[in-house]
Amino acid sequence: MPATLTSHAELIDRGRAWFAGRDWTPFPFQIQAWEAYLAGKNGLVNAPTGSGKTYSLIIPILLEYLAERDGAAAGAVGEGKSKGKIGLRAIWITPIRALTREIQQAAQRACDDLGLDWTVGIRSGDTSTSDRAKQKRTPPQILITTPESLHLLLAMAGHEKFFANIRSLVADEWHELIGTKRGVLLETGLARLRALRGDQFRTWGISATIGNLEQAMDVLLGNLKDYGTDDTEGNSVIIRAQNVKETEVITVMPDRIETFPWAGHLGIKLLEKVVPIIHSSGSTLVFTNTRSQCEIWYQRILDADPDLSGAIAMHHGSISRELRDWVEDALHEGTLKAVICTSSLDLGVDFRPVETIVQIGSPKGVARFLQRAGRSGHRPGAKSVIHFVPTHSLELLEASAIRQCIADGVVEERIPYLRSFDVLVQYLVTRAVGGGFLPDQAFAEVKTTYCFASITRQEFDWCLAFITTGGKSLGAYDEYHKVVVDEDGVYKVESKRVAMMHRMSIGAIVSEQTINVKWVRGGYVGTIEEYFISSLKVGDTFWFGGRALKLVKVKGTEALVRKSNAKKGKIPSWRGGRMQLSSQLSSYLRKAFEQLKHEDYHDDELKKLAPLRDIQARRSAIPARDELLIEYFLDREGYHLVMYPGEGRGTHEGLASLFAFRIGQFTPITFTIALNDYGFELLSDQPIPIEEALGSGLFDTNNLMEDLSAGINATEMASRRFRDIAAIAGLIFKGYPGKQKKEKHLQSSSKLFFDVFTDYEPTNLLLQQAYDEIMTFQLQEARIRGALDRINAQTILFEQPKKATPFSFALIVDRLREKMSSEKLQDRIKRMRLALVRD
Repeated sequence: MPATLTSHAELIDRGRAWFAGRDWTPFPFQIQAWEAYLAGKNGLVNAPTGSGKTYSLIIPILLEYLAERDGAAAGAVGEGKSKGKIGLRAIWITPIRALTREIQQAAQRACDDLGLDWTVGIRSGDTSTSDRAKQKRTPPQILITTPESLHLLLAMAGHEKFFANIRSLVADEWHELIGTKRGVLLETGLARLRALRGDQFRTWGISATIGNLEQAMDVLLGNLKDYGTDDTEGNSVIIRAQNVKETEVITVMPDRIETFPWAGHLGIKLLEKVVPIIHSSGSTLVFTNTRSQCEIWYQRILDADPDLSGAIAMHHGSISRELRDWVEDALHEGTLKAVICTSSLDLGVDFRPVETIVQIGSPKGVARFLQRAGRSGHRPGAKSVIHFVPTHSLELLEASAIRQCIADGVVEERIPYLRSFDVLVQYLVTRAVGGGFLPDQAFAEVKTTYCFASITRQEFDWCLAFITTGGKSLGAYDEYHKVVVDEDGVYKVESKRVAMMHRMSIGAIVSEQTINVKWVRGGYVGTIEEYFISSLKVGDTFWFGGRALKLVKVKGTEALVRKSNAKKGKIPSWRGGRMQLSSQLSSYLRKAFEQLKHEDYHDDELKKLAPLRDIQARRSAIPARDELLIEYFLDREGYHLVMYPGEGRGTHEGLASLFAFRIGQFTPITFTIALNDYGFELLSDQPIPIEEALGSGLFDTNNLMEDLSAGINATEMASRRFRDIAAIAGLIFKGYPGKQKKEKHLQSSSKLFFDVFTDYEPTNLLLQQAYDEIMTFQLQEARIRGALDRINAQTILFEQPKKATPFSFALIVDRLREKMSSEKLQDRIKRMRLALVRD
């Protein structure tokens, strides 16, 4: 219900007065958000990082209640009533736990200053059991939580009473959730809250950087979206901030490109240039793309300058909460010189504005780069400064491409998930645990979401059968009869064991099996993926959280360690660290190649690449945007076929497999495939009939799906994808706390289900979903088709160099890295580089 008991103008003035009391002036977009919220609208606020987005929605939530308390509704609410009777008024969803403290502090500050006796609570995976129980008995007025914790609340019997007074939900950093199954979780949770509260409930999102803003709004609001017509004003609005965030990009250049690595991912060669940046700034965040890279850079910086000991720290998601909290507090107090971090500090954690950002390696996306840059000058009107540190020579091209994307205002889109039946199955069991549901009502609710707008009643009934009887394939097994239907037609979970297991499994974050790292004498250090610990022997030393640790014992899901004085040790690596090059950035990357071809050195990065460019041009060619470079050469390894579409690793995986399959139709041939963001290599021990293939429709889009499925072994890829789907849908249980099942057991269990469904129920919706996700998200079938359409309109540059070229060097090294020891690889790389620079 809109706040009408006090005029909007009066309420807005109260908001302005609060800003003035802190020597602030609200931006126009903040005022627009206040007005829209108070008018009862739903919407999305789009504004740069550090521009005050939080207060664009915290303030109207509070102003609305002030109007009710002080106006004619005072008798209904009661100025002197207790907080408990007010109940939960707003939910604030955050994608990561690290954001919760900042939002809590900002909201509580506003509540106190405006004279509201409100509590701002936090509920996440870090919230204690006792605090959760207190929140259940006496809900806070604003609850900051995650999509998973929202569903845990919906799984409470009597959740209707808990949410009886809720007025709004704000999805903060919505761009981080859309395009993930966590976003789908939020969609279903929103559908339930809307059904409970009707027109009294509003949905808002906050987003900094996203290319498909209107679609992001559609996903958030589902069928609530109404932009209105020429004669009417819609109930939904997108509010865009007009203040543009200035971002200065400074690329850290190698002294000589000839001696700078032509392949790699660490960037350590530029360490001596990064340390002075840290010293010259009051505070610096050094962003890395993976946790292992974070650990390595932290150690190398300390090795290079021991005086920084105690002045720098590390922050990533596997470090214990206590250590992360200490780092965040130290940043807030200004006592740290630098923090080496991952995406765990991408978003708006509350600390003093950092002077400088350092990005190690390409972030593979403009939005991610801008998000990290925005941590510098994290306040309205301040300029962001970010230093880009390339890890190998060709990343200078990406630096140039990112700079041009920022200048043109280009950011990535996020592809939303559609028809995620694993999430729907989980949600229906959540509803059954939380008091039960009637199927017609539940179907009507989920149909209001963007994800399930196209679901048919037949498909919904399949989901009902799946949770009650196990469906066609699992009907003989009682453990899959989770939900029962009572005499009133209500779907419920009656088994306490089933309810407990389900609550422990709620969520859509599927990660590798982890091991808790603990001190021998007690105390938690953090988590490491199981496969890394399994590679160690008792007594081995490894580095973690900035410490040298000796492995003492592995006990169940715990690795017991003690401190080590060793100077060397293994660095943990975390899987999934290879990020996709976005389609927007890849387009500008191809533009940078063209500028390099024509010696258009308008950027310092391109000018620095001139010596490497000259070698490449002399040996082979450099492609323009309307050209595809193909290199074919023979050496002692065999026959190399290298193509450079510049479409990113994921698309190249599909293209390489597709072309390998199609070439194989001319003659039986086996390939070894290597790929990176710039191109891919097909290596064979026999001649490759490439010219014949080029003349016979190698790049055709006809029969694309059939050839792609045959070339990639879609069944094997879908089987691996199915493991995550099975976990989300509740087919496999990961175990109780302290007794988690091993990764190999989870994989074998999901493989068994996959095989059973393939053989006996090929129409199983979860099985079909696995294949759909492979094509849509892993291989990006639409992007492959677009790449082929573009290639068919290009000129083919078919070159046959006498030996490897600078562009192919990175592909060959990446392939060799998989099968050679580091010592042998370094020797091989040196010989290859010497050969490359010789005429």
